[in-house]
Amino acid sequence: MKSSLSLFLKRSIQQNTTDKKLSCCLGDLHPYKYSFDRIGGMEPHWPLVLQEGNKVVKHVYLKVLTIKPPKEYKYEHFPPNLNSSHASQREHTHRSEKGLMADRGATPMLIIALIPVILDTFVPCSGVNVKIGVPENYDGIFPWYLAKLHSLPGNYSDLVVTGDDEGIFGVDAQFLYALKPLDREKQPSYSLQVSFRASVHRQSFTIEVCVIDKNDNVPTFIEESMRGSVQLGLLKGIPFMQVEALDRDDRNTLHADLRFSLMEQTPRIPSSQMFFIDSITGEVSLTEEGASTLDPEMCGRYKLSVMVKDMAGKANAFFTTGIVTVEVTGNTWASPDPVRLQENLPGPYPIPISQVKWSGSQAEYSLEGEFPEMLFTISREGVIYLNAPLDRETQDQFQISIVVERPDGREIAKPVELRVMVGDANDNRPTFPQAQYHTVVKELAARGTEILTVQAADNDDPKTDNVRIFYRLVGQIPESPRALFRVDRDSGVISVQADSMEGTAPQYTLTITAEDAKGLNSSCTVVVTVQDENNNPPVFSQHEYGPFHIPEDAPVGTTVTAVLAGDADVRGGDSWQVDYRLESGNEEEVFMLVTDKQTNEVSLVLSKVLDFERESEYILVLSAQNPVALVRGRYGPASTATVSIYVDDVNEGPILSQSHYEVTVREGEEPGRVIATIRGYDPDSHPIRYSLQGDTKKYFSIGKYSGELKTVQALDREENSTYTMEVIAVDGRNSSLSASTLVTVQILDVNDNSPVLVGDYSWKYLCTPRWEDQALVLASRDSDGPQHGGRLNFSLRSDATVRRNWKLTPINDTHTNLSLNIPYLAPEVYTVPFTISDSSSPPRSTFINLPVTVCPCNVRGNCKMAAKQLQGMPTIQSAVGILLGTFAVIGTILIVVFVRLSYQNPKRPSKTNQERVPLKISI
Repeated sequence: MKSSLSLFLKRSIQQNTTDKKLSCCLGDLHPYKYSFDRIGGMEPHWPLVLQEGNKVVKHVYLKVLTIKPPKEYKYEHFPPNLNSSHASQREHTHRSEKGLMADRGATPMLIIALIPVILDTFVPCSGVNVKIGVPENYDGIFPWYLAKLHSLPGNYSDLVVTGDDEGIFGVDAQFLYALKPLDREKQPSYSLQVSFRASVHRQSFTIEVCVIDKNDNVPTFIEESMRGSVQLGLLKGIPFMQVEALDRDDRNTLHADLRFSLMEQTPRIPSSQMFFIDSITGEVSLTEEGASTLDPEMCGRYKLSVMVKDMAGKANAFFTTGIVTVEVTGNTWASPDPVRLQENLPGPYPIPISQVKWSGSQAEYSLEGEFPEMLFTISREGVIYLNAPLDRETQDQFQISIVVERPDGREIAKPVELRVMVGDANDNRPTFPQAQYHTVVKELAARGTEILTVQAADNDDPKTDNVRIFYRLVGQIPESPRALFRVDRDSGVISVQADSMEGTAPQYTLTITAEDAKGLNSSCTVVVTVQDENNNPPVFSQHEYGPFHIPEDAPVGTTVTAVLAGDADVRGGDSWQVDYRLESGNEEEVFMLVTDKQTNEVSLVLSKVLDFERESEYILVLSAQNPVALVRGRYGPASTATVSIYVDDVNEGPILSQSHYEVTVREGEEPGRVIATIRGYDPDSHPIRYSLQGDTKKYFSIGKYSGELKTVQALDREENSTYTMEVIAVDGRNSSLSASTLVTVQILDVNDNSPVLVGDYSWKYLCTPRWEDQALVLASRDSDGPQHGGRLNFSLRSDATVRRNWKLTPINDTHTNLSLNIPYLAPEVYTVPFTISDSSSPPRSTFINLPVTVCPCNVRGNCKMAAKQLQGMPTIQSAVGILLGTFAVIGTILIVVFVRLSYQNPKRPSKTNQERVPLKISI
């Protein structure tokens, strides 16, 4: 079955700045063979409309379309539904494409239309309503097909489009089209009502066409003549005027995103950077340099050249320039004169006390300082008010900072200061800094002893008589005996009036009054504690304590006994507290004293390990004294006591003289030599048996009773340089008692290894003529320690030819560079003789004959001459055989692959069936 199949692609390049989607269309083509090739990635799809005659068959999207024209190509006319106003353009396309087909004949033609779709996604609003986005100012071919209306059924009729007063839109074959370009600034959207008849009933739906903005408008300044004034004293960054501009493009896009910039300032005095313009808001302010150097006498007027750009100021933006005239004016903003106010003014309040004025733009005032909230306020006119009475005793002066700000809260100029001083009135009674005082008087204090001074304070002005204060003692509890204390009338000094305080109450409470000249007064209480003095020494209840028995293995911290020395002074005071001390018998500090401060009881505690064999008895002399000096009496025999302690014998384990032994042995030394003697002793003189642990390879032995450590076999440092083992000493009469020590044996190195060359150098080569810095890096190793094998020396054989041709350059202790010593050496494999010696005395050496390939090299340093065959290397014949065998295997694999592919290829369909196969495309 033959069908007239037409391909229509509307072609235009109308780019959207956000989605970067395009619409496209081509003319009418003859029936053709076709195939589709899908490709991955993020490439845009192609819109494709397939028609049979004038009927739309399918609406699809594809990525790559390969078209093969038939042998006989006949170009058909454009469909009659396209507007006739584009006939000349269609005829031009007709001639161009027909000529192209004629020139190429049956040659396959690849048409690749990488033109994206315009916002073809339909977003449901409600029901079948749809939205579509269309860019403005389209300049392609009309009618301009916008989108397929999927909401139309296949059997619709009597279709009517309303809501389009200008007749721009229409519907053809389920496609919405436009007959002329759209202008977003004229109308940003269209609401179209599409009604049609399906079967018997009439249906309708809404299409919302949103016009997508393009940057087609130049920003303009709102005012043609821009003027402003800046006041002297204005801070940097505070706007004094704003430049405004307008762009008719969509405000939600970069097209109307405006940026301002300052191009030039005239005149450029006293600085070329006096002003700053905010790039986003257009606010003009002073720079830091401008705020500090602005002077109307030097320059009273500036002209600023400003620019506004859209597209957020990008390089491809539209722009407009303008001139801003700035007048510099003076200002009356200054600190007002100081104000003096009397405290407790009768009012009425508020009372105006001063005034300030900012002569520039609109401003708001506020007050800051150390004063109660709302005590001082300022009006919008700058009048400062006092709102409540002042109290000089609370604060005698105020330093008020007056802040001037813009309505948005930004500070305009530096604050000015107002000083308010407060005058005094006698309205305060004298007061004590605390309601109660505590003091102490000794029971043996003499008459006239000062015990405390009380001072009251009057908050009135200290320069007046209002602050003169008199003191009186008005009460004492308990009252008896009377006349124990007195207070000085003028100074407030409290002293003892009685001859002695012995036998009085332990505590007294005194009431003291302070009164000023006006009779205003206040009082306080003084608590006087009579302090007991140390007139009684501590005494023991007995002169001797013990004897006490303690085993010699008692742990440190064991309490031997506890004793107490009593004191007749007041319990808890310093005179009652007792300090104990061991006067004799504890010279080695075997014992220590621990005193309970709550009871004065002292405990005798063991502080060192006891040894019966060394000391079996201790006689300790213990003394007791107060921490404060005795006022009366002295410390006698009753303040000392004797404590007897006997140490009980306990069997003890052996003790080793060292906790760790370190021994050195030369490697290769004859076995059987004594390398160390482990020494121990038993406090109870019991025999000691020695044994080894940790010597798994049995390299050492130890004498069972002598403790002599010997080697069993010769040692090799290269095998192991350190051996660690444990020596156990056991009590000969009690095997459960033992001691142990660690023994570390260090093997001293002997020069018994010769250095060797490390690595394979058969594949390396040197270039001739000699390349600068080219060398073979030779590595060596010596198994001996650093003393003998630390630095290895390379030296060429003492042969004139060898030393002429070759050179050895040390790199470090184990590596050296081998390089050519002459500019040119004939290409060949050379044997370079040299010696490697260690650093011992006398040294051990190894003689080396190293084969070295010398060959010509290309510019990359690759050898261009095959090296001579070395012993054991493959021959040319064997290499050719391996190569031929590899080719045979590859050929067999390729034959198998081609045979399998031939069975998998499907039978080509006949020409009749080709047109019945549906397109394999993405819809």
